[in-house]
Amino acid sequence: MSTINSDPECLFCRIVAGEIPAERLYEDDEIIAFRDVNPQAPFHCLVIPRSHIATLNDVTQDQAELVGRLLVVAARIAAEHGHAQDGYRVAMNANRHGGQSVYHIHLHVLAGRQMGWPPG
Repeated sequence: MSTINSDPECLFCRIVAGEIPAERLYEDDEIIAFRDVNPQAPFHCLVIPRSHIATLNDVTQDQAELVGRLLVVAARIAAEHGHAQDGYRVAMNANRHGGQSVYHIHLHVLAGRQMGWPPG
């Protein structure tokens, strides 16, 4: 299990700590998933590590397994909510031009409608 780092100013760290409520869909010792408060699809959740990692650029080799587990959890949640067969999108934004608005890595799991391409 990885060490849990936290940033008291980070919105997602505050959700992890239970200071801000969220509709949690999954949690274990390293990962939580919860519904997005501003959904961009009929189903939209976020999958995050409990430990604070600001951007994809900050992920270390030691954290590679954790980041891989985020994807496994995303697929599990999509299946549990009935979206595996029709399909879903998983996205991770990095920094301002990539569309990142909360600086704590997170996967968006979007489903329930046809996704367009290119995405942005």
